[in-house]
Amino acid sequence: MGDGSGRLDGYEVLLCLSGGIACYKSADLTSKLVQAGAGVSVAMTEAATQFVQPLTFQALTHRQVFTSMWQSTRDYNARHLDLTARADLMVIAPATADILAKMACGLADDLVSTLALSACGACEILVAPAMNTRMYQAPPTQANLARLTGWGVQIIGPESGPLACGELGPGRMSEPADILERIASLLLASPAKGLKS
Repeated sequence: MGDGSGRLDGYEVLLCLSGGIACYKSADLTSKLVQAGAGVSVAMTEAATQFVQPLTFQALTHRQVFTSMWQSTRDYNARHLDLTARADLMVIAPATADILAKMACGLADDLVSTLALSACGACEILVAPAMNTRMYQAPPTQANLARLTGWGVQIIGPESGPLACGELGPGRMSEPADILERIASLLLASPAKGLKS
């Protein structure tokens, strides 16, 4: 749109969740995206479904939520290609150390990592890391983030503060309002693809 309104009508966001306590924030982010006018499709790792039920996101988006490469649909679509082809932006929030490592190594052994690999060249990717401070500061995680940044992946956060594990330090997923602001800035820089859902 680019008219300064901040509205995201016509834009498609593929929101992916990997397993962490910050999944609850992704429900708020989804609500904010829908209220801003974006179309939102949600994909979740199996671990993510242990923190928030897919039904939550189905209720917020009024769309099917994808949790497996193998779940059936009314018509055959290669979901790992179809979802990223339609998306103007892929957002992984929360992005755990595990999903970041898979992305940095080009692994595709579940729906979300496969979507991340197929998004390359199809749409921009924004990740919002969330994990224990020591995991975040570990050299492999920092190397993975640097590698992803070098490939053009956008990163927001993490923030410092109290963590679910009881420690204090960097590792908190950025707040939904801040992620929404970054999403809007990335989307509004280019016209929407305009592909039908």
